[in-house]
Amino acid sequence: QVQLVESGGGLVQAGGSLRLSCAASGRTFSSHGMGWFRQAPGKEREFVAAISWSGGTSYYADSVKGRFTISRDIAKNTLYLQMNSLKPEDTAVYYCAFTSQYYRGSYYQAGSYAYWGQGTQVTVSS
Repeated sequence: QVQLVESGGGLVQAGGSLRLSCAASGRTFSSHGMGWFRQAPGKEREFVAAISWSGGTSYYADSVKGRFTISRDIAKNTLYLQMNSLKPEDTAVYYCAFTSQYYRGSYYQAGSYAYWGQGTQVTVSS
């Protein structure tokens, strides 16, 4: 049974940093694309960042480019999101998601992902 578990969320002041982790179990995800999405209260889930199944390409939403970095540790079956220079508008529940194997479509849509975590809350105070 595939399971994705996020951790690392919390409360931080504006300008601070957090690192989110997403630990996968149930299978090896070395050939799967991986992404992070977020959902703020009253808003739709939005794309944050993704890394291609080969690990060769990363994608970022314009709102986080230059501040967030996505990475993965295949040996640990874990995805990360390093978030720096956090802003109050980054406040949301953050979800990790994995695509199917050898996925070659767009990474920007939630519908591209086959597996989802339960989310971790990130709150940035001003």
